[in-house]
Parts: sequence; structure tokens; C-alpha cells
Amino acid sequence: VTMLVRYKKALEKIAMGLLSFMPQEKDVKHLMETIQQYEQQEDWMLYLWKRGEEYVGIVGVLVEETVATIQHITVIPSYRGEGIALKMLQELCDLGLFTEIKSTEETESFIQKCMPIIKEAECN
Repeated sequence: VTMLVRYKKALEKIAMGLLSFMPQEKDVKHLMETIQQYEQQEDWMLYLWKRGEEYVGIVGVLVEETVATIQHITVIPSYRGEGIALKMLQELCDLGLFTEIKSTEETESFIQKCMPIIKEAECN
């Protein structure tokens, strides 16, 4: 069973571990600030990708009305190349909350790599 799981405080250590795979989140202080942002801001949503009993990926979005801008997206290195990021993005679309998914400068190259289609996807 694979699925997106909405972040909650109980998953904080796991989420921080996953986020730390992103180059801009190597610094622990910055990482703490990022987690707090997802916990405190209603328009910041964080989802973990669960495969069986293991969390192997994470995706964080800034929501503006029905547009989700990917702020963070990463997969545990040993699971890379399996299309997990693409599945996470697809599942984000399938939630039915967003009409469009965009990237930031920091996430653009990653998203372009895992989305053979254009960098900004329509969720239909």
C-alpha cells in the first residue's frame, strides 16, 4: 500500500529526516523553521509518502486558492528512480484540492526531471 499521509506532529522526526535530503534543508535551524512553518501556517501543507510501513518521500506545498506550489519534494536516496516523486505529484492532483501544481526555483529542476510533461501540471 502506498499513499500520501498529511503531516502531523507525531511524524515530526520522520518529516525532518526526509526534508534533510533537500540541499536547502541541511541546516538544522533552517529545518526546524521549515517544520514550524508547515505546522503553523494553514496555507502550507506537508505530505509524507508511505510505502507499507515506511515513509520514503515528502512533498510540501504552499496553497493559494486552488494552486499548489511545490516548496519541498524529495525521496530517500535508495528509493530514487522509481517514480515516487511523480506518484506523489499525481496523488496531490487526485486529492481534488488543487487545479494546478507549480514549482519554485528550488524545486523546478527536480519536478521537470520527474515530470516528462511540462513543469507546471494541470490537475484534471
